[in-house]
Amino acid sequence: MEKKQSNVKVYSSAVIFSLIVGFSFLGVKTSLLTATPLEILTYRFNFAFLTVLVPVALGLIKIDIKEKPKMKLALTAGLYLSFMAFQVVGLLFSTSIESGIIFAIIPILAKIIASIFLKESTNWKQNIFVCLSVAAVITMFVLGSTDITVNVVGLIILLISSMSMAFSNVMMRYVRGIYRPIEISYCITGGGCLLFNLATVIIGLKNGTLADYFIPLTHMNFIIATAYLGIPSTLISALLMAYMLANMEAVKATIFGNLSTAISIVVGVIILSEPLKAYHIICTILIIVGVIGLSMPSMAAKKNSSADKLS
Repeated sequence: MEKKQSNVKVYSSAVIFSLIVGFSFLGVKTSLLTATPLEILTYRFNFAFLTVLVPVALGLIKIDIKEKPKMKLALTAGLYLSFMAFQVVGLLFSTSIESGIIFAIIPILAKIIASIFLKESTNWKQNIFVCLSVAAVITMFVLGSTDITVNVVGLIILLISSMSMAFSNVMMRYVRGIYRPIEISYCITGGGCLLFNLATVIIGLKNGTLADYFIPLTHMNFIIATAYLGIPSTLISALLMAYMLANMEAVKATIFGNLSTAISIVVGVIILSEPLKAYHIICTILIIVGVIGLSMPSMAAKKNSSADKLS
């Protein structure tokens, strides 16, 4: 019974994670109307870090990392922030289809990395479901594109971004016995706040635009959008991902990122009245089937294991 309740909590967290990330593109679209990608990242992490810093400062949340290996935590957070930074730079050189395809393969990258460093393995059925989900995402982007071009520089940068995310997820799982999810999230948001504010200040000084730092805050839509991107979509999603990776294999947690893509399509159709094509429906169903199919074998195995113990 306890294992069943634990499974429910883990997979509920995964679904909530997918929903939060799936809605995040609305925040990005709104923010881009009044700010640059770097400004969005800066305020995104400002909101995220301030949200967790206040309860920590008040003693409501305890962060205890004094006697723990700092390098492992720094590497985990650094890889996550590298994903964000390289993603922004890569998108300056690439099209949305290139980014969609490259980010879709993150579960496969995580699977390979986890098999090498964590010795995690999947059976052939699970591999089929992983490939099904990834193929569905790629197909959706390809069919939705009117012009497919390839920018080598952008492609390389986006690949580095995806590799960083895959390595970060594997590291989150690797340090699960050392750090709590809140400690990982605190380090990620704090590091991001420092990194992107520093980048904004340096570029502002170089271009003579430092005085414009607070201009985006004069737009209420920007505040609301970046608050969503910062608090639920960065802080809470990082917390949920760390929790997921503490309780399930790296590839199984990472595959829920592809589910968020399907949710983004649905949200776009419902809220933004974007056109719904037949391939959207088919690919969304295939993504969901892939995610469920990858999750079900482990749950079945646990049930069999429990039955064996009772007998």
